[in-house]
Amino acid sequence: MKLRDLDVIVTAPPAPGWGGRYWILVKLTTDDGITGWGECYAATVGPETMRAVITDVFARHMQGENPENIEMMFRRAYSSGFTQRPDPTVMGAFSGLEIACWDILGKARNRPVYALLGGMMNPRVRAYTYLYPQEGDDISAFWTSPEMAADCAAQMVQQGYTAVKFDPAGPYTLRGGHMPAMQDITLSVAFCRAVREAVGDQADLLFGTHGQFSTAGAIRLGRALEPYQPLWFEEPIPPDNVGEMARVAQAVGIPIATGERLTTKAEFAPLLRAGAASILQPALGRAGGIWEMKKVAAMAEVYNAQMAPHLYAGPVEWAANLHLAASIPNLLMAETIETPFHDALIKGSIRVDQGFVALSDAPGLGIEIDEELARAHPFTGDHLHLEMQEAPCDYANGNAFQGGAPTGT
Repeated sequence: MKLRDLDVIVTAPPAPGWGGRYWILVKLTTDDGITGWGECYAATVGPETMRAVITDVFARHMQGENPENIEMMFRRAYSSGFTQRPDPTVMGAFSGLEIACWDILGKARNRPVYALLGGMMNPRVRAYTYLYPQEGDDISAFWTSPEMAADCAAQMVQQGYTAVKFDPAGPYTLRGGHMPAMQDITLSVAFCRAVREAVGDQADLLFGTHGQFSTAGAIRLGRALEPYQPLWFEEPIPPDNVGEMARVAQAVGIPIATGERLTTKAEFAPLLRAGAASILQPALGRAGGIWEMKKVAAMAEVYNAQMAPHLYAGPVEWAANLHLAASIPNLLMAETIETPFHDALIKGSIRVDQGFVALSDAPGLGIEIDEELARAHPFTGDHLHLEMQEAPCDYANGNAFQGGAPTGT
């Protein structure tokens, strides 16, 4: 069995676009006609440029190869160009292609991917959800409304979720770490208070940030949130600054989580060695793929750290995250996004039930792709999947970050 053909589909979820402005899906076909699907997460270049990168990585390192030889193909992509270091664009391309190889291998053996990773460890994967505007909510007002967040959290608990995430702490700017505005700290505390009162002890609070603070700013914010016992403080400073992340971890009584923007064991291992994070959040469509993150999960075990795969993408990456999650002993939970478009794209083949996901024994990733639907929603914009704002933190007028992909962009 050899890898023969590649097709890349860039599909755009309908507004408001939870999961990003577009998803980059890859379809691989072998010389004996087996197809496999993967997804490349959050490319650092535009989707058409990324299409060229994916095509190059496939042609250069994978085409004509047996899909079983994942280690060899990874080393080619990781080393080519005289790098042997994590490159988020190359690794993003390879990750989606690697996921598709696992889908092929499972289908060729008529076994689910988790069975090829050591078998079933977690028959039910605990899921968590971001707090998104609900029907009737004012989307623009939602992101700064503790009351609407609390109402949404209560609804999520009624649906069975035992953990909810929110990130009211201000802007993500290209200027690097900043000191939070006092208004942002006040709003963040109000969110935690309101959500904690709404869910009681029935759900964990997951406080999201995106690397936007200085070390001192992260410590100030984190200490203000401690009375509400969040389960994690997500990526409080830029994630590649391991020493400073460790300072935050030592100073704040909330577990530090990070990993959405990291790739390969080369970037995850230093966090573990430094005690900078106790919860790792790889996005499998960027981090190097399923096999590489299986290795990271094993490393995390040694440091008594847990895995919580991240999702701000489409349902193909979600499926890959879940198969890894099902196979590892140190799973905490896995992020999920439930929208009609996510569900329709995989024809309802994986769903959350009372806050948990139970994978079937269907072969491969266990999903069926509605290829016609994916092609019917091409991306026509000029934004990246996710972007940081150019304007700095506003200390005078306050900040009103709009989560995810704002409507109309």
